[in-house]
Amino acid sequence: MVNIIWACMAMIGIIYAMFNGTMENVNKALFESANNAVTLSFGLISVLVFWLGMMKVAEAAGILRMLTKAFRPIVEKIFPDIPSDHPAMGYILSNIVANMFGLGNAATPMGIKAMEQMKVLSGSDTASRSMITFLAINTSSLTLIPTTVIAIRMQYDSVSPTEIVGTTIIATIISTTSALIIDRYYFYKSMKER
Repeated sequence: MVNIIWACMAMIGIIYAMFNGTMENVNKALFESANNAVTLSFGLISVLVFWLGMMKVAEAAGILRMLTKAFRPIVEKIFPDIPSDHPAMGYILSNIVANMFGLGNAATPMGIKAMEQMKVLSGSDTASRSMITFLAINTSSLTLIPTTVIAIRMQYDSVSPTEIVGTTIIATIISTTSALIIDRYYFYKSMKER
C-alpha cells in the first residue's frame, strides 16, 4: 500500500511539473538527490563498518559478554517464558546490545534468529507472548547511541553531531517503558478474557 502511495505522489508531482513548466527543476532535483543519496550511503557504510568493527573488538575484549551478563537478569524478567540457557535468550541479548549502540542493521539478523528460536520454543505458528514482547521492544527504538543519525549529522557538517545522544536516551527510556507497559496491559487483559 505504501508503495502505491509513493508511486502516486511521484506521478502527481511529475504531471504537475509538466503542466507547470518546471520539469527542468524536477530533473535537476532528481539527479542532485540521487548524487546526495550515494554520497550519504558511502558515509553511512563507513560509520557502520567502524561500529561493527568496534563491536568485534568489544566482543573479543569481553565487553559484549559483560553487557549481556549485566542485562541478562532484566531480560529474563521481561521474557519469563524463555529458559535462561535457551539460544533465543542469547540472540535477544545480542540484538538488544546492538540496538543500544544504534546498529539496527547489525541487530536485524540477531533479531530474526531470536524470533526463529522463539517460534521453535513455542511450537506454534501463532506469535507467542515472548515474540510479541520482543517485537514491541524492537519497535520502540531501543537506542542509546544513535550512530546512524550521528553519521548523517556529520555528513552534513553539523556543528555538534553528538548532541542528540541525551535526547535519544530520554526518548528510548520513554518509548521502551511505554512499549513494555502496553505489552503487559494487553497480555494481562487477554489472560482475563480467557
